[in-house]
Amino acid sequence: MTLTVGPNAPPTAAPARTGWPAEVDLIISAMAAGEDRASAAVPGVTPGVTHRQHPRMSYRVIAALRLFSDQHDAPPWQLFTRDVGPRGLGFVTSHRLPLGYGGTVELPTPDGQIIEVPCTLLRCREIASGWFDGGLYFNREQAVFTAR
Repeated sequence: MTLTVGPNAPPTAAPARTGWPAEVDLIISAMAAGEDRASAAVPGVTPGVTHRQHPRMSYRVIAALRLFSDQHDAPPWQLFTRDVGPRGLGFVTSHRLPLGYGGTVELPTPDGQIIEVPCTLLRCREIASGWFDGGLYFNREQAVFTAR
């Protein structure tokens, strides 16, 4: 699998994200709009503001996930990342993945290096027909993804 870099790239920068489906941009955009609308309905909450200990930054790259439970010769699961922070990342995928499973995720860093990070799958829920929203926890903090 070839990983392509395109952190924080707007949809018009599609050539930097070869293999990135237009449908994923639509899904991520709809999710962001829904999150802003939901937080606007809560008194005292500012839309788009997170209360996470480690803020995440928008990060759009294609990543490859290998679960320890996968067959040795199985291809990796393809993930389309939404955001990343030093402790984990959010993604969209066309695969229903098993919660709580460990593995490694391979993804490019903002400077274009490819890293492999041990991780645990925290969330994977269907958000559209055939598409799933997921979250991974990095087993060790990844300072390279600290919001600047």
